[in-house]
Amino acid sequence: MSVSEDTQQLLTEIKRLREELAIKEKHLHDLQTEPCNCKYLENNDFTTDEIIRYSRQMIMPQVQIDGQARLKRGKILIIGAGGLGCPAALYLTSAGVGEITLVDYDEVELSNLHRQILHSENDINIPKVQSASDKLKNINNNVRVIPLKVHADSNTLSRIIQDDKYDVVLDCSDNVATRYLVNDVCVMNDIPLVSGSALQMEGQLTVYHHNSGPCYRCLFPVPPPPHTVTNCGDGGVLGPIPGVIGVLQALEALKILVQLPDVLSGRLLLFDGSTTTFRNIKLRPRNEKCEVCGVNPTITKLIDYEQFCGASAHDKVVNIDIITFAEQTDVKDFPQDLQNNIVIDVRPELEYKMCSLPGTFNFPYSLIIKDCDKVRKFVESKVQDGVTDIYFLCRRGNDSQRAMLYMKENINFEAVQYHNIKGGLHAYSKYIDPSFPVY
Repeated sequence: MSVSEDTQQLLTEIKRLREELAIKEKHLHDLQTEPCNCKYLENNDFTTDEIIRYSRQMIMPQVQIDGQARLKRGKILIIGAGGLGCPAALYLTSAGVGEITLVDYDEVELSNLHRQILHSENDINIPKVQSASDKLKNINNNVRVIPLKVHADSNTLSRIIQDDKYDVVLDCSDNVATRYLVNDVCVMNDIPLVSGSALQMEGQLTVYHHNSGPCYRCLFPVPPPPHTVTNCGDGGVLGPIPGVIGVLQALEALKILVQLPDVLSGRLLLFDGSTTTFRNIKLRPRNEKCEVCGVNPTITKLIDYEQFCGASAHDKVVNIDIITFAEQTDVKDFPQDLQNNIVIDVRPELEYKMCSLPGTFNFPYSLIIKDCDKVRKFVESKVQDGVTDIYFLCRRGNDSQRAMLYMKENINFEAVQYHNIKGGLHAYSKYIDPSFPVY
């Protein structure tokens, strides 16, 4: 039997044992929980266990037993079980929200673990909603957690909203198309939307469509050009930044459920992690001419949001194909002889310093566009040394195509052939050397 088969059998056995343990833990919890008709309790909405668990909240004048009862009856939908969704779901579960539905289409990857705190190394390749659900049930078995491994689009969200009436929706996604989608579905179903975002060292938070406040479309009726939008996969993010925003999303959701004042509606909270500062910006009021929440809305049903935004409704990189088939080189045919060939890695310098292939040269795509003469002199010197082929390489094979096209148009030597390494370093790690880190 191969090592991989042994590993798979072991993983299957671990999964079975976890499921068995979860069943036994639930049974133990049921045995330990006092019945609701305990003679010491005036309110039979709560068990002895729940009174103890939530006591630090319930003794607050802002919450009390009525507020905790609202939390217990509350139903929340969380779109995204990643950097924002994990901390938000963790605190909402701990607070005793009655039902939490998690929607996410993705599976856990190693690169998620520095910020997506509900997932662990043992969860890699497991659906995020399942991983998160397992942890949340172990934290508070009183809460009903519903994991839905689906891609959030017009059809799926329509069915999810129709099947259940949610009190609050949390947008913990990482792309513009989903933001418009979630906004519209919340407006059409009259549900407050707690929206958060995080990138690099900065985060943002606001609440849309609450107490006559503006919706997302009131502020951004037209989506930004796709090339101006950066997500965590491309721009990066420091782990605690989405943690801070996700926790604050949970806070706003709890305030809405308990019916507390001063919900972050009509205001935008900006968090700068580099200086650890918060700023509050007053937003424009609700636009009565808004296409969705205005007096006479023109958008009354969900549309094709990917077409509307000109971008995919997910944070995965979509491979482009802008060069000819002949100009694409399979990574398995990667040149071994670098005497007569050169490989130009067009990733940003900081990524190149993080990990790179020996013998390659780093000319970031932004530099190629900005300082064409510098690249021209380099290529010219290599041509004089006898180089006949130039290969372009990047993270996934997209920017390398763009760089190659630009150089063909601006730095064209008749004796030189330009090639693109298809699939980039991700393909190299997959097919050539798995020890090369995929990020």
